[in-house]
Amino acid sequence: MSGRAILPGPLGNGPGQQATLGVVGGGQLGRMFVQAAQQMGYFTAVLDPDPASPAGLVAHYHIEADYLDEQGLAQLMQRCQAITTEFENVPAGALLTLGAHVPTAPAAGAVAVCQDRSAEKAHFAGCGVPCAPYAVIESAEQLDAVDEGLLPGILKTTRLGYDGKGQQRVKTREELRAAWTQLGAVPCVLEKMLPLAYEVSVIVARSASGEVVHFPLQQNLHRGGILAVTTVPAPDLTPEVQAQAIGFAERVAASLRYVGVLCVEFFVLQDGSLVANEMAPRPHNSGHYTVDACDVSQFELQVRAMTGLPLTAPRQHSPAIMLNLLGELWFDAEGRERAPDWAAVLAIPGTHLHLYGKVSAREGRKMGHLNITGDDGRQVRERALRCAGLLGIEPF
Repeated sequence: MSGRAILPGPLGNGPGQQATLGVVGGGQLGRMFVQAAQQMGYFTAVLDPDPASPAGLVAHYHIEADYLDEQGLAQLMQRCQAITTEFENVPAGALLTLGAHVPTAPAAGAVAVCQDRSAEKAHFAGCGVPCAPYAVIESAEQLDAVDEGLLPGILKTTRLGYDGKGQQRVKTREELRAAWTQLGAVPCVLEKMLPLAYEVSVIVARSASGEVVHFPLQQNLHRGGILAVTTVPAPDLTPEVQAQAIGFAERVAASLRYVGVLCVEFFVLQDGSLVANEMAPRPHNSGHYTVDACDVSQFELQVRAMTGLPLTAPRQHSPAIMLNLLGELWFDAEGRERAPDWAAVLAIPGTHLHLYGKVSAREGRKMGHLNITGDDGRQVRERALRCAGLLGIEPF
């Protein structure tokens, strides 16, 4: 990354020029990044093959091309003064190509670690960050040699798994063999199941100079492997766990020489100990509340980090709960499509609706999220439960 800040506005990159920031990936995270960048005065460009991608619809430039398309990558490099990615499964090779010509944050090497569960866990261990006992399974021989002490466990593909996809719970060796076959006999990681109390995540932002700031820990509830509810401040959190998680996340970011926003997810066990689950090299779903509850959002920090602007420590000014809005909310009990009653939801004070501009709904698809803020945690929870009831979301 360049030591010179890429400033917003008409003179941001020289007389008569407008600085342009690029993002590889056109989903909702890219959309919110684009909106934050535009609010700060930058032009934006999106590389995504989908002509109706949420980010592409709101960017100044939408390059409709595959992530490895040479002409598409060349167009993005020519237009942009800095580039980021909105999800970790963008081919690291594309980021390597971009990074050779334009400041790219995060860098290809950091993203490559996050793309592979076995590399990710090895990196945690190398940083002294505890994670669940695990074994890498890449062959039938390794499958047969798995330690019995790792069962029951969760078998996860090392690559391309997200939102509960590419993973299965197994209790016995027979179930393990069947699951590995069902997942395609591809490289996997078997993680031992541990006595979980709750899940948290921490979002940090780090600059090229090593400056680092963080948000408070988010407490997360997942359903079916998909984040459903985020509560901040985390109601069950102790100061010791918060300090430890933040320290671990900052250690991981420093070891990767990371630039940008990084989220590290942790399990808090029933004995109060902390183990890392995974990390995401980008803004994260559990940080969506920051747009309405903090004086600087995770998306603005991504813009600041990639452009070399100062990172200010974010302040949470309101307690918040985020409800993930999935596609099934757009259908009634008989499967008929219908619109949720947004008027009733928005009549509740402190509600902030964020829809992603997706043209069709389907089960499990992330259509938007609802941030609920208030004066204190109890008030926010009451409002959030009212919203959940109106939308047909299971109480939490």
